[in-house]
Amino acid sequence: MNPYIEILRPGNALMGAISIILVALIDKTISIPIILAMLAVFFETAAGNVINDYFDYNIDLINKPERPIPSGRISLKNGRNYAYLLFLIGTLCGFLISYLTNNWIPFATVLFADIALYLYAYTLKTTPLIGNLTVGFLTGFGFVFGGFTINNPSIVSTSLFLGFFAFVMTTAREIIKDIEDIEGDMTDGAKTLPILIGEKKSAVLAAILIILDSVLCPLLYYYHIFGILYLIIIAIAVILFVYSAVLILKSQEREVAAKVSKNLKIGMLIAFVAFALGSLI
Repeated sequence: MNPYIEILRPGNALMGAISIILVALIDKTISIPIILAMLAVFFETAAGNVINDYFDYNIDLINKPERPIPSGRISLKNGRNYAYLLFLIGTLCGFLISYLTNNWIPFATVLFADIALYLYAYTLKTTPLIGNLTVGFLTGFGFVFGGFTINNPSIVSTSLFLGFFAFVMTTAREIIKDIEDIEGDMTDGAKTLPILIGEKKSAVLAAILIILDSVLCPLLYYYHIFGILYLIIIAIAVILFVYSAVLILKSQEREVAAKVSKNLKIGMLIAFVAFALGSLI
C-alpha cells in the first residue's frame, strides 16, 4: 500500500465519516453540507492519525516499526507537512458548511477539532486518562457534528445519544490500546493509565465502560429512535462487547489486548450497521 494512504489509517477515517452518514440516514436527508461534513470528518480524522504518528515516532520504533514513518517510507518532515495539509482541507470543508448553511457552529467545531487533535498527539496522549477521554470525545463528537450540520433540534438530540455511545466505547478501546502498547510507552517515558495504576485496574475500568455501553444499547429502541431490526443486530455487537470485557479482565497480555481492541472495533462497526438499518426499519 502507498505509505501516504497507509498512514491515514483510511479504515478509521472512514468510520468517522460513517457517523455523518448515519445521522443523515436518521434524518432521511442528503445535501451538499452533509457531503462536506463527511469529507471534513474524514480529513480531520486522517490528519489526527498522521500527526499522531509524527509525534509517536520513538514509541512506534518499538511498538509498530512497520508504520510508514518509523520504517522510513515517509520522513518526519513530510509526515508533519502532510498532517498540516489534511488539517487545512478539513477546516476548509467546515468553513464551506457554515457558509452554505449560515450556521457557524460546524466551522467552530472543526477549528476546535484541529486544536484538540494536535494537542492530543503533542501532549495529551501521555496524560493518564485525559488522552483516552480526548479520543473518545472526538470520536463521539462526529455524530454531534452531523447533527449540527443538519441543524434540526430532534436530530441534534439523537446525535448526542449516539455520540455518547461512541465516546464511552472508544474511551474503553483507547485504554485497552494503552495496555497493548505499554512496553513502548514505558520506554519513551509516557505516563499512560496502565503505567500509572497498573494493567489490571485499567482493564477493570475499560470493562466497566464496555458493559455500561452494552446496557445502554437497548434504550435506542426503547425510545423509538431505531426499529426492531436495530435490536436484533445490536445484540450481536453486545455479545462481542461482553465477550471482549471478559477477555481483558482475565488477561492483560499484549496479544489479548490486541485481540480485544480488534473485537471492539468490529463490534462498533456492527453497531453502526444496526444504527443504519434500524433507522430504515
